[in-house]
Amino acid sequence: MDAEIYLDNNSFIHRLDPRVKIIIFLLTFVAILLFQNPLWMLPITVLIIAQLIISGALVNLRRIRYILIVLTVSSMILWNLFSTGETQLFWRISVESMSFAIARTLLMILMISAGMILITSTRNEELVNGMIRLGMPYRVGFAISTALRLVPTIVSSTITISQAQRSRGLDLESGNLLQRIKKFLPLLVPVFLSTIRNTNIFGMALESKGFGAKEERTFYLVFEMGRADYLVLVFSIVFMLVSIYFAILGFGQIEGLIRF
Repeated sequence: MDAEIYLDNNSFIHRLDPRVKIIIFLLTFVAILLFQNPLWMLPITVLIIAQLIISGALVNLRRIRYILIVLTVSSMILWNLFSTGETQLFWRISVESMSFAIARTLLMILMISAGMILITSTRNEELVNGMIRLGMPYRVGFAISTALRLVPTIVSSTITISQAQRSRGLDLESGNLLQRIKKFLPLLVPVFLSTIRNTNIFGMALESKGFGAKEERTFYLVFEMGRADYLVLVFSIVFMLVSIYFAILGFGQIEGLIRF
């Protein structure tokens, strides 16, 4: 299993300026949160699906498919329990609560997908550099960069340790889900110890290199926005403004919805 999330493709989305991709990511969140009716979320859904296909992020999304299934089922159940409406379907579930549950579940899936598109099509250093050039303090950007680097490191360490234990005869595949989870729990101890040790070494390396001694930083990567970047950015801003306009007019809401 590959622990890296970034895919080295030459897609249109990969070639966009990281600042543009970060802005698109933020604007996507705004557009998703505007409407309650799932039908009004279809345009942004189509755009995100297109980005998933173009960037190849479906491969990474498939890796977390079981988590997405659990989130989808639990979201549909909970939102139907904590909301109701005037048109009853069966038991406590109404047409309004079902529509709202679908919209909230879709919102969650789209947010995860938008984040997956960003980290699939943008290298770690490009992502952090783009954040810093958009005004984020360098230390905050570096902290985010370190956190993003730790995720594949921890996953890789977990895979290595589990493979080492399998070679010693530990059976991690048999049994039901609860039994398999219990077998994996002891493996977390060496994983966390290895992570803490690496973090301590990393901290000493930063101190020895004088990290934070100067406020102004220089960057190896230099970005220049091209025509495609400006066109995509303008389209995204216009799409968000149109969405906000319709939301202000009251479109995309579910009439008769009662939330507890």
